[in-house]
Amino acid sequence: MLTKKRYSVKDIVMWSRWETLIYFFYAGFITVLYRVFDFTFLNVPWTPVALIGTAVAFMVGFQNNSAYGRIWEARKIWGAIVNSSRTWGMKVQDMVSNPIGKVIVPESEIQAHKKTLIYRHIAWLTALRYAMRQRKSWETQHTAKTNQEWSRMIHIPERVSDLEDNLMLYLSPEEEAYVLSKSNKQTAILYLQSKHIKELKDKGLIWEFAFLELENVLEELFTHQGKSERIKNFPYPRQYASLALYLTRLFALLLPFGIIPEFAEIGATMVDDFWHIGKNFIWLGIPFCAAVSWAFHIMERMARVGENPFEGTSNDVPISTIARGIEIDLRQMLDESLEDIPQQFPEEHDVQM
Repeated sequence: MLTKKRYSVKDIVMWSRWETLIYFFYAGFITVLYRVFDFTFLNVPWTPVALIGTAVAFMVGFQNNSAYGRIWEARKIWGAIVNSSRTWGMKVQDMVSNPIGKVIVPESEIQAHKKTLIYRHIAWLTALRYAMRQRKSWETQHTAKTNQEWSRMIHIPERVSDLEDNLMLYLSPEEEAYVLSKSNKQTAILYLQSKHIKELKDKGLIWEFAFLELENVLEELFTHQGKSERIKNFPYPRQYASLALYLTRLFALLLPFGIIPEFAEIGATMVDDFWHIGKNFIWLGIPFCAAVSWAFHIMERMARVGENPFEGTSNDVPISTIARGIEIDLRQMLDESLEDIPQQFPEEHDVQM
């Protein structure tokens, strides 16, 4: 997530420079054929070009609305995860207290249970964010060259270290081996949580009501996890994405054939002076054509990048930062020393991961 006020002009230019150069030289090539080699048959009536542009505007606008909706829904899901995580920490702290007293246990054992439940929740957050960072074939960070350049500039925590190295900080060796043996590791961790609080109920370390309350929080976490997985695993429908891309490229392909003759016609009506502005007015069609093509292309590309809010670009939901913030809160609730609590992931190039 970008944290500065806006992208600079330099950022946008560098991000789209290759396509801009292609549009500029393509428009120049058509202009040279028309003006220098007198290929005046390269003339397409403006009306069909404008109609295609209208269709592109509708398709790309719909795609941008859908992409924004996916980003905003993802942010709301992870905001709900923050709230449910704090609720989990609060209820664990207050409800695991040996109220029934069937078996007298020392306070140190009760504190150990609390720490295990909270650390296991941090392991769930860790497994979930790693699952959200897994690469999908429809994602864009590993396709476009400029996206690859950006990914090399920033360090996504889930690409820097392995899941196994992180889980060992929060789970016992037996639990870590169990979780790593499952394909859906975050689900396996929630099953361990449910099993643990049932054992606490059977021992009398929590009330029946407390058991139900904690199970309700686990149910909430399952719901948040499922919503997050739905966005990750189901892309913006490919038929709409493909049509928007092809229509944008078709419009950029036809645009010079409509704009260049228009500028030539305008130049023909002008009175030539010493600089022969009338005859050379056609060359102004090149930057105008490139600018219009760039505008449609950049809108389509913004929508394409924004469809996947978890892959780790500067426009995505900062799930690594959110998860680490939850971990800091929960471990402070355990009264751990500041030296033992990890620091928040640093921003790189004004981007939170």
